[in-house]
Amino acid sequence: MKKYDLIVIGGGSGGLTVAAGAASLGGKVALIEKEEQPGGDCLHYGCVPSKALIEIANRIKSARSLEMFGVQISADNIRMESVMKKVKEAIDHIQVHDSVDRFRQLGVDVYIGTGAFHSKNEVIINDSEIIYGKRIVISTGSKPFIPQVPGLKENGFITNETIFSLSKLPKRLLVIGGGTVGIEMAQAMARLGSEVTVVERSEAILAKEDGEVKRLMQEVLSKELDILYNATVETIEAGQNEKVVHITLEAKTPNDEQSISVRVDEILVATGRTPNSDKLQLNKADIQTDDRGNITVNERLQTNIPHIYAIGDVNGTLPFTHVAGMEGKHVVQNALLGLRRKIDYSNVPWVTYTSPEVFHLGLTEEEAKEQKMDHDVYKSDLSEVDRFVTDDQTTGFVKIITDKKGNIIGAHAIGNNAGDWMQEAVFSKQFKKKLGSISNVIHPYPSHSSAVQRTADAYWRKKLFEGFLPKLMEKYIRWFR
Repeated sequence: MKKYDLIVIGGGSGGLTVAAGAASLGGKVALIEKEEQPGGDCLHYGCVPSKALIEIANRIKSARSLEMFGVQISADNIRMESVMKKVKEAIDHIQVHDSVDRFRQLGVDVYIGTGAFHSKNEVIINDSEIIYGKRIVISTGSKPFIPQVPGLKENGFITNETIFSLSKLPKRLLVIGGGTVGIEMAQAMARLGSEVTVVERSEAILAKEDGEVKRLMQEVLSKELDILYNATVETIEAGQNEKVVHITLEAKTPNDEQSISVRVDEILVATGRTPNSDKLQLNKADIQTDDRGNITVNERLQTNIPHIYAIGDVNGTLPFTHVAGMEGKHVVQNALLGLRRKIDYSNVPWVTYTSPEVFHLGLTEEEAKEQKMDHDVYKSDLSEVDRFVTDDQTTGFVKIITDKKGNIIGAHAIGNNAGDWMQEAVFSKQFKKKLGSISNVIHPYPSHSSAVQRTADAYWRKKLFEGFLPKLMEKYIRWFR
């Protein structure tokens, strides 16, 4: 039996971070990956292909908008094969960095197959070979959650894992779920030319976002999509070369409740994720999970079995690639070096890659109020920022929430490429720089990041022109000679 300092089950972002880091520090490492090439959902079905598809869709949308300048663009006959070929090229280009060969060159023993626990220190691969690990890291990710809707499986559907295999653009698409994945794909497909209907069970899309963000995005997206709120898909049945989806629309009173039927060519299920923990034989290592199958971990990312760690989607924290990478770095130090570093998610940002993009960091204004925090809110509209005016991209705003000392506790934005130019807010929050410090940073003119600077300027205007300070300044100026 081969013995290792560290066994990593799962070759996604987190697992690859752990394997590469541990090997570079001199550890004897085994990596078990079920696919022929590592990379996980992010590379093959998530971040990479979805962003490639979104970019293509946005280019097509931009091309069509040139008609106002007299340029004629045909809106018909989108070649889906060509679109998906371009998406695959992006995957292949990045795959090189995550290839099996690269990790074997780093000294990692890579096993292609499924791994499951045989005991607390033993992992069985493909139900045959058993290896021993002093420490074990579970990084098996998650998969789409499929709701139990009568007729869904019988009539067929697609998920984020299969949408990139479409050979033909659906003329009519129904998206079940108004979260990040559902909304990103819905807008992209609409821009390619599909007639898209989104079914959302709650009263708003993008449920975790700040209230003002949700309201503006609902207004923006309603121009491209048909969004049904407080709606539930009841049944699905086959029509003539189509799918008939029966939906109940909840109303304020039971008597107002109504049912509608939507006829579509394809259904995209985007109702959340469920952890890939069911085939790990966790019982053989006495590893605990919650009711949804998420592996329970402490602040050091240890399971209830101290030498076994769980990172990424499988532990049920924040389902983002950059979070899995962050957790992976912590685990390398804790598992291999014996440190006791605690994970901190308070400075983790995320972005919804719609057009315009939605940026999220820290608390929303509603959360600050719920926690009864004494806070201030500073906001700037993109129509006041010259670079967005010249780009004709003025839809959006920056909203930064601080405590009474000026420390950032939340930052939110809607705007073209907001995920890039809002990084100053992440730096300031993480390294405890007050919002006012951004105002003193020289920003080139005209730039998109001036939106953040302008919001920081509002902090100083509040300090200088409200309260006792203006009167004190007036006395000083009269005294000064």
